[in-house]
Amino acid sequence: MIFLILISVFINVVFIYLFLKWRKLLLAKPKAQKNISTEKHSQKVGDFYNAQTNNFLKVYGDVIQAFRTKDVSVLLDHQIEAMQLSANKKVLDAGCGVCGPAIYFAVKTGVSIEAISISGLQVEKSKQNIQKNQLDELIHVQEGDYHTLTKYYEKNAFDLVYFLESFGHASDHLMVLDSVWDVLKPGGMVYIKDLFVKKSNIPLFEQGIHIEVQKINAAYHYNIPELNNILDYVRQKGFILSSLSTIDIPLENFENLSISNEFQVLTGINKIDNLKEYIFPVDFFELKLIKPSFDISSGTNRYFLQNMYYLQIQKWHESNL
Repeated sequence: MIFLILISVFINVVFIYLFLKWRKLLLAKPKAQKNISTEKHSQKVGDFYNAQTNNFLKVYGDVIQAFRTKDVSVLLDHQIEAMQLSANKKVLDAGCGVCGPAIYFAVKTGVSIEAISISGLQVEKSKQNIQKNQLDELIHVQEGDYHTLTKYYEKNAFDLVYFLESFGHASDHLMVLDSVWDVLKPGGMVYIKDLFVKKSNIPLFEQGIHIEVQKINAAYHYNIPELNNILDYVRQKGFILSSLSTIDIPLENFENLSISNEFQVLTGINKIDNLKEYIFPVDFFELKLIKPSFDISSGTNRYFLQNMYYLQIQKWHESNL
């Protein structure tokens, strides 16, 4: 009898141990896509743009986005609509380049923008562009690292934080999302337009994708994120996943890859010699997230969250639910 009791106790102890291990794994923060320390990586990104910004400007102009329309205003107008920009909003441009998009947004909508770049050269050029367009009252730019936004801005300061092909420069994407959460107002939006690692059901293509991703990361000091890692974390963090989509502009409006090739020919950076055999390793997506305007611990069933989304984002009335 004692032997059976001991066996029973042993089984229970093992069960509890395994349960706790499983729970710890379940609640663990997803692994960040991180190769070197955040500070060192950010410095390398800053050095890269200090060295290459003038070359980017020669090829891209003031809007340094690779996935772009032939008439760049078409893309920027789409982003104004997607981000719901208006004069009464306070916005953060995280990774602002030389403030080409920020200036366009401010002129077109009157929105107030704080802008941050890790590149001192880009900050200086941004200030010149802002002054040239007489937008000092609407746009303020400073040098800094978006991994630690509360070093520069107060908590709950912004209605919107956006990343226009800058999110992928993060050494730790999850740290950046934590940082954004802190400075975003309850009910505020995060808008990310960037490239994510492409997936294929063909093993040979998967291998090629992995190789090309490594080349891009090394050449541009990038860290192309895995989409599912990001989605898992933002949902765990408490963000409402408002939308995930390709960019909803007719395909014929988009620039082809020649503009990227021009930059590669000019600089010699990651030059593609044979486009016919090149395996395109990324997908471009728009990701929109909402920081809930309620305490997420007060109600987390799907009907509660769904109803709050319809009421606050889609502007439904309670009678519509």
